[in-house]
Amino acid sequence: MELLLSEFLGKPIWMWLLFMGLVIALLVFDLGVLNKDDHEIGIAESLKLSAMYITLGIAFSGFIYWTMGGEATAQYLTAFIVEKTLAMDNIFVIALIFSFFAIPREYQHRVLFWGILGVILLRGIMIGLGATIVENYHWVLYLFAAFLIFTGIKMLFASDDHADMADNKALNWLRRRMRVTDELHGHAFTVKIPDPKTGKLVRWATPLLLALIVIEIADLVFAVDSVPAVFTITTDPYLVYTSNIFAILGLRALYFALAAILHRFAYLKYALSILLIFIGSKIFIADLMGWEKFPPSWSLGITFFILTVGVVVSLAKTRGQSPEPLPFGENRH
Repeated sequence: MELLLSEFLGKPIWMWLLFMGLVIALLVFDLGVLNKDDHEIGIAESLKLSAMYITLGIAFSGFIYWTMGGEATAQYLTAFIVEKTLAMDNIFVIALIFSFFAIPREYQHRVLFWGILGVILLRGIMIGLGATIVENYHWVLYLFAAFLIFTGIKMLFASDDHADMADNKALNWLRRRMRVTDELHGHAFTVKIPDPKTGKLVRWATPLLLALIVIEIADLVFAVDSVPAVFTITTDPYLVYTSNIFAILGLRALYFALAAILHRFAYLKYALSILLIFIGSKIFIADLMGWEKFPPSWSLGITFFILTVGVVVSLAKTRGQSPEPLPFGENRH
């Protein structure tokens, strides 16, 4: 009992174990019950699964309120909404990766499921390091804030052109160092087949494994933006980590529905740009106004308003438009 009450990153260990136990139970239920057989996930199933994750993510704010109070709850919900929205770009990249490697829809959930395990670990490391740095060097928050403002301005004027996956340096580096089969072998990430030079059975990676690795790398790149964004909302590692993981869990489920209608969110990029600029500027506004911190309830309200306007404008401007086919749809490995 004493061990459970001892603290880790500012919170009792039992709170961390409770959250991790919930995540593990969700993943086991997801793969072991809902998706134990390979199948194509339709829009209806995707929306139901995503609604479950979003409901659980919001419901978790009740636990935050019970253990940490109202201010922490507002910070958690703001971080959850920001994380969920910032990860929207990740959906297009995932769709692009699946299209490039010609991954059938019935195997995509398997890749995303195992990908989330890597995300849980990598985000945990990044958030742990970030929390330690911020605790010892508070001025780093100003660097995070300036970086977010710069990223928001850059995104506001960035072109919508997407880089060719064939020129991806990480992908080319992997291919030079791994034996990769030309075709899929069911849902296997690796397979033993004869080496064409020696005839001996050797382990080969399949395109499914390459897709998984590239998706993990893409998530790491997105985390460079999203993790500093959440640290400017709250420096509490527990709130940062739980909001991150709940947002990503739900987003992976929502992928199968949103991938087909991404064109309807064409103007959301501008809302995301403004949101990043707002989040980055909060620390400077608080200093200018003489506040200890920017009011969490205001932050939550302004975040919700910016995103609502972005979604409404996107849906209105793209009404009646047909989805454009994703580039690089053919198998190019």
